[in-house]
Amino acid sequence: MSTDISILIPFLNESPNIKHLVSELNAFCGSNQDKTFEVIFIDDGSIDDSVELLKNSSCNFKSSIIKLSKNFGAHAALRAGILKATGNYITFMYADLQDPLDLINRLYEKCKKESNDVCWASRENFTTGIFQRMFSKRYAALIKKHVSKDFPENGFDIVMFNGKVKEVLNSNIESNSSVFLQILTLGFKSTSIRYEKVERKAGKSKWTFSKRVKLLIDSFVSFSYAPIRFVTIVGFALFFLGLLLSLYLVIRKFIWNDLAEGWPMLISILILGFGITNISLGIIAEYLWRTLDSSRKRPVFIIDEIIEIKK
Repeated sequence: MSTDISILIPFLNESPNIKHLVSELNAFCGSNQDKTFEVIFIDDGSIDDSVELLKNSSCNFKSSIIKLSKNFGAHAALRAGILKATGNYITFMYADLQDPLDLINRLYEKCKKESNDVCWASRENFTTGIFQRMFSKRYAALIKKHVSKDFPENGFDIVMFNGKVKEVLNSNIESNSSVFLQILTLGFKSTSIRYEKVERKAGKSKWTFSKRVKLLIDSFVSFSYAPIRFVTIVGFALFFLGLLLSLYLVIRKFIWNDLAEGWPMLISILILGFGITNISLGIIAEYLWRTLDSSRKRPVFIIDEIIEIKK
């Protein structure tokens, strides 16, 4: 008997949430017996007792744990889950359950009954602080402008897709990339729904500032030529600015001859020039490093062990 929906749940040190997570999953699967579920927990290098708690949990649904050899990041963990998923449709959930489980039914209806390959769940609110909210909004605006006009203004964390999309993702496992943007840019028939996020029940978010910055860089370097175009535009702008400044200095020298010779302007120009040059070189280096990383063909993730959880 085929599985209708595979639910992928990556986690990292989420022991305070495991008991509540399993309880909610039991209630959800028990109240939706018209569908068959497979839950795949992906351990992204946890050092607490999250895995042991899951192994000893009483689940009324088919479930397993993919244990990665180390912390590869949430997107790599999701890719590991996609590789092993057997469901006709695949969706993501998270151990803190800030995204309610009833989203799964809504996404499934949109995908199966309306014949969509992909359905996105776009959040209507934020549960984070003002800085994180500003970062998310700005990130969404930049991605919408430079990567895909279909990116929602508040972003998304949840998506459901069918086997056709899964096959493409598994044949193109990208490193230092966003699985969400990869799905978004594939071009398959898609739709979306909106929902309200809820507060985290316990534990602390692993979505740190450094991870946000990395996602921002990965998103632009992997899916947009905007940074390279920025370097070109800045280069031309500085060239014309230098040309106008030189012309101005020559005219003043020959007409008024009132410019005092000195080093302040020269130093200012050098500092500005070197700063822009280093920024430009840094952007180009990001592309070169990712090209090198891709050419090495190192694994995006390494599965250490797959543990089947008994019902």
